[in-house]
Amino acid sequence: MDQHKFILSESEMPKAWYNIAADLPFEMPPVLHPGTQQPITPDDLAPLFPMAIIEQEVSTERFIPIPEAVQEIYRIWRPSPLVRAYRLEKAIGTRSKIYFKNESVSPAGSHKPNTAVAQAYYNAKEGVKKLTTETGAGQWGSALALACNFFGLECLVFMVRVSFDGKPYRKSMIESWGARIFASPSKETACGREILARDPECSGSLGIAISEAVEVAVADEKTKYSLGSVLNHVMLHQTVIGEEAQQQMKLAGDYPDIVIGCVGGGSNFAGISFPFIKDKFAGKKLQAIAVEPTACPSLTKGLYAYDYGDTGKLTPLVAMYTLGHNFIPSRIHAGGLRYHGASPLVSRLVKEGFIEARSYQQTEVFQAAVTFARSEGIIPAPETAHAIRATIDEAKKADEEGVSKTILFNFSGHGHFDMSAYDAYFSKRLEDNHFSDTALQKNLAEIADLPKV
Repeated sequence: MDQHKFILSESEMPKAWYNIAADLPFEMPPVLHPGTQQPITPDDLAPLFPMAIIEQEVSTERFIPIPEAVQEIYRIWRPSPLVRAYRLEKAIGTRSKIYFKNESVSPAGSHKPNTAVAQAYYNAKEGVKKLTTETGAGQWGSALALACNFFGLECLVFMVRVSFDGKPYRKSMIESWGARIFASPSKETACGREILARDPECSGSLGIAISEAVEVAVADEKTKYSLGSVLNHVMLHQTVIGEEAQQQMKLAGDYPDIVIGCVGGGSNFAGISFPFIKDKFAGKKLQAIAVEPTACPSLTKGLYAYDYGDTGKLTPLVAMYTLGHNFIPSRIHAGGLRYHGASPLVSRLVKEGFIEARSYQQTEVFQAAVTFARSEGIIPAPETAHAIRATIDEAKKADEEGVSKTILFNFSGHGHFDMSAYDAYFSKRLEDNHFSDTALQKNLAEIADLPKV
């Protein structure tokens, strides 16, 4: 009998997060203060983050213990299943083996609570009363609302307007856990009001929503800001995904030739891949593929440079692949991937050749999503479907080469709040979005005067 699921007991959950910074074979460029453009200090970050998070952001310790209070909440859904996708393999007629790590089993329906719970815990422990944040598709906003509910914190979410309008039930979910939510750009902040004055119909971006959330946080000493991707501590918290997957692959008697994840800021990709990239540093043969939308191709068309993490230039300057902080992507349905930059760690690993990057149009992504839904039964989020598209393509490529590969991808979230996008696909109203090189050059010109990497 074929075994479909490989499940760990709660006692086998990782007890520490893996910090890839300890094993990098290169130096990371320093993070710079947005005002002075000098290397940032912990005191500079204190208005935004609790000290425990700041320490994790700069840590080079290989393993950082997971607090018991965080583990206790993790146990609601962790360890998540590793699944052999037999039915998908049959549907596409491949001889390769496909596994997926199912992160959609969390209460919020995605991988995002892995860091939301940790961040809420550290903030509550240091006396913070409220967290502010941004969200694209709503997965991160949902996760932070859930985590703040568990630790008795207020939560304020700025959701990118195009997703706010298209995914109303994310708003309901966020409010169910007690958080407040506004469409961004909003009239709640000076940044939002300024943008709306210039463009009343602005569809929003993660960069704008970050600016609004940061503006509110720095105005109140009892309020901090929480980021759902990009930064080192977020990558760190997500490594429970890959750590569990390594144990589960051993249960399956297998090891991946290829590890795949979608990338907006980079957190779910880092979560599944970093523990395996550690093996790659040690000489293990491994292909890691980061997949993004053609409409927002930070890794595949962006410039590796210093840039702000937000449109309002309130956040530190980090070295990353960027499309420019003023870039506003097309209205694609994968709202969680509409970010102008990518994690500094993921970006540098791409630059150094440890990770490959690729992009897809949304119609081919939804075609893969439907293939997965009709074979494995789970409806993927549009973000997750990018990883599925690459997985199918890699399996077919292996077949053409006459070899069998073992492919592992991160099923980062379900698509139950994305049915309007599927409706557009089935009714042939879903369009591919063409990236503008002219707009790219205009946005990159605006960061030409920033410090060079």
